[in-house]
Amino acid sequence: MIDKPGLTRHTELPFVIELVDGSKIATVGDVEAYLRNLDGEQHQRSYWGIAVRMFRIATTEPAYLKSATMSFQTALAMDGLLARMNS
Repeated sequence: MIDKPGLTRHTELPFVIELVDGSKIATVGDVEAYLRNLDGEQHQRSYWGIAVRMFRIATTEPAYLKSATMSFQTALAMDGLLARMNS
């Protein structure tokens, strides 16, 4: 997913995302790992599909990284997994 020029697994997100369990998502690699572990029910939810597509776009167009991060954050919030909103 992330072998394109511009973004790497170590690329920092525009802001750190804090989850209710105390963990943090801070890099593109963290997001990739999280998305790879979505369960079947989450895959069916439209907001997760949007988050996946947005990150796929950001891997080829790094200018979309903030939008993709906000989409990912929204999906987490929709599932009650986000500790607090960032922007």
